[in-house]
Amino acid sequence: MSEQIEYTPDIYTLIDEEGNEQAFELLDAMELDGQRYFALIPYFESPEDSLEDDGDMVILKSQIVDDEEMMASIDDDEEYEKVGNLFLDRLADMFEEEMSGDSE
Repeated sequence: MSEQIEYTPDIYTLIDEEGNEQAFELLDAMELDGQRYFALIPYFESPEDSLEDDGDMVILKSQIVDDEEMMASIDDDEEYEKVGNLFLDRLADMFEEEMSGDSE
């Protein structure tokens, strides 16, 4: 008998600079050099809608505004690349662990 694991994603609705709202699923979060970063992908309630998306991961960082934590874009290309590569490595490791755990 196989156990079914219930998965409830962490969904965030973000507003871009033009005021457009879009839902994102949190893949991972980490702290680096005293800064908190988030890796997200667009979230779609319908699996068919997700097929039309390019699936690009979005990397944002924490910014405190009026005592509230907000997610903000990373303007520095070097910082974005460094953090993005760390997230890619972490996510690849997590995926490999899940795959190796399934084969046992």
